[in-house]
Amino acid sequence: MTLLRDIFYIIIITNTILAFYIVFHRRRSVSTTWAWLIILLVFPVIGITLYGFFGRGISQENIFAINKQHHIGLRNVQKSITKAPKKISASDTSNKAKMVVHFFDRNSESPLSKNNHVKLYTDGEQMFHDMISDIENAQQTINVEFYTFYNDDIGNKMLNLLIKKAKEGIKVKLLYDAWGSLGATKAWFDQLNKAGGEVLPFVTSRNMITRYRINYHLHRKIVIVDGKTSWTGGFNVGDQYLGRKKKFGYWRDSQVRIVGSASLLLQERFVMDWNASIQDEAQLITFNTLLFPDLDENEIHPGDVATQIISDGPDRDNANMRNGIIKLMFQAKKRLWLQTPYLIPDDAMFATLQTIAMSGVDLRIMIPCKPDHPFIYRATQWYANELSRYGVKIYIYDKGFIHAKTIVVDDDFSTVGSMNQDYRSYDLNFEDVAVFYDKNFTEEVAKSFEQDMQDSTLLTPEMIEQQGRWLRTLQSFSRMLSPIL
Repeated sequence: MTLLRDIFYIIIITNTILAFYIVFHRRRSVSTTWAWLIILLVFPVIGITLYGFFGRGISQENIFAINKQHHIGLRNVQKSITKAPKKISASDTSNKAKMVVHFFDRNSESPLSKNNHVKLYTDGEQMFHDMISDIENAQQTINVEFYTFYNDDIGNKMLNLLIKKAKEGIKVKLLYDAWGSLGATKAWFDQLNKAGGEVLPFVTSRNMITRYRINYHLHRKIVIVDGKTSWTGGFNVGDQYLGRKKKFGYWRDSQVRIVGSASLLLQERFVMDWNASIQDEAQLITFNTLLFPDLDENEIHPGDVATQIISDGPDRDNANMRNGIIKLMFQAKKRLWLQTPYLIPDDAMFATLQTIAMSGVDLRIMIPCKPDHPFIYRATQWYANELSRYGVKIYIYDKGFIHAKTIVVDDDFSTVGSMNQDYRSYDLNFEDVAVFYDKNFTEEVAKSFEQDMQDSTLLTPEMIEQQGRWLRTLQSFSRMLSPIL
């Protein structure tokens, strides 16, 4: 017994020393430091194992692979923007947010393009129908990038279509996150390689287990056809995104189809992600006009939606996307409406939402009525309860599962993208967001929010009181660990 007691004390002391060394030797936020310290101290040995896989920073090898990439097509994007019609649409609101535009362009190298036609999709059936139609009509190139690409009905339909197009001689490339696409094996994807296409797992999802880093994921959802037509938003490729999974029911998401020079910006993002992920120099994408067509004035789309494509990831020291979104939110004078499946804001975003709500702005946030990750959902509930006390109107979507990531600022600005309002999207995932400086399109996004309100319940103080002591305890515990969820 004495020996066992001594071993126990040695384990506890060693674990405590290691815990303090582990969390303080690396620069991170105070909240994240405390969250990991709790895990490491409360769960000796197990906590260190969890930290080994989930808490370590992104590998220097991955950072080097990502940061060495260059904007090979940015010059042609600038050409396309320069050639665009000079007439400013009456719906264009980009002048109202010059500092926001400048911030994103300076930090993300994302020029503002104005010659875009943009269509919003909120239903999976229609979205996949039109996306598949665009892919079927491809003449030269198809580039596809998804966090989730499942081996199920819609996944096989998409993969078989890409195989068909590759056999026709179209240049087809598919980039995916292996963690997000569990069940879709390398052998399954190799069907496209054998047909003449190319498939790669994103650089951070390759050899995740052996590198002891499984916390950094490609969360973008991008499709670009012929460098002119593109898609981005919240939809992944899987049957659940069509409402075919009983667990989730109807799947409510948001995606945009863009025709115009903003598609070249998404193409640029894809190329950089692809080149960071290659293992063979023969797979390297170099500049060519198939990917970045030098559009003349007759080919430029007559759409006029002012658009920026912004992207970010853990390879950067600063949360540029989050900071820019905060700057955009502070433009709100009348309303700020958000949709997010995960509401776990960090301190900066929480203070932003609190300040805006207390300034008299109509701040509404829509969240799901059910979890896809129960522990994360309890943290979402805690933040929803807390924000409602500051006057934020929290709407709980009841029709199914809401996965949309949208923002509406007054009547002037809106966003659709892959970024959730949580720590993971701010600090750990590779995300992209399309920012629209346009009254007409913003009205479309706002109308979709208003329609969703008809299928939602407004969170009230009475509902919070009825949640019960045990549930509130789970919410508080989840909130304490929210920086590492």
